[in-house]
Amino acid sequence: MKTLPALLAIATIAVSGPKVMAASMPPPGAASCSGCHATGAASTSSVPRLHGRDAGEITTAMNGFRDGSLPATVMNRIAKGFSDDEVRAIAAWLAAQK
Repeated sequence: MKTLPALLAIATIAVSGPKVMAASMPPPGAASCSGCHATGAASTSSVPRLHGRDAGEITTAMNGFRDGSLPATVMNRIAKGFSDDEVRAIAAWLAAQK
């Protein structure tokens, strides 16, 4: 049941393109990213900005955190809480944000 919202988000991207996704509500889990990752372009944080980043980069990083190939303080634990479909939906939504 957790994957239904993610699948709907992926279908929205496939049918409507990134512009619609940028205007839509974030998929489950995506809103919590802004707790650590800045949404504004003028961030001085050491935590990288995710909005507008390539979806493939985000997905690769999340997979690296999940399998332990990327060092992390908390992202390894956070990433393990998402399915592949959820990661792809979150990455696509974040990439569409400018």
